[in-house]
Amino acid sequence: MAPAKMSVAELEKFLREEFPQAFSGNEVVIESADGETCLLRQRYSERMLRPGGTVSGPTLMALADFAMYVVVLSAIGPVGLAVTTNLNINFLRKGQPGRDVLAAGRLLKLGKRLAVGEVNLLSGDSPDPIAHVTATYSIPNK
Repeated sequence: MAPAKMSVAELEKFLREEFPQAFSGNEVVIESADGETCLLRQRYSERMLRPGGTVSGPTLMALADFAMYVVVLSAIGPVGLAVTTNLNINFLRKGQPGRDVLAAGRLLKLGKRLAVGEVNLLSGDSPDPIAHVTATYSIPNK
């Protein structure tokens, strides 16, 4: 694939202007994005937890969707109206309370109108994913 069209600094500036709520009150940090992959970190907060003390499904889905948006934008540039058309998630194990959640995103295919990718969600430093996500984004005409 081609080199990134937006750096992490450019992504953060664009997203904070266009979609600030995606950062969950500064709990989400873009650690890297290179046009093919990205790594996001959601800092631990008790708001992430559901009854029973596990990280909630909606928290994981929102982080995965944002990771896909970041990797797509890093590949195509500042196209605010790129939108999710499909997102599938498999919950694999319990997300541990007290740990940040990492989202490792990767583009599988980038076309003119669609981008397909996957995101592995990790609990803290554990190498074992707590969820696996596949997603498709629609890219509008320029």
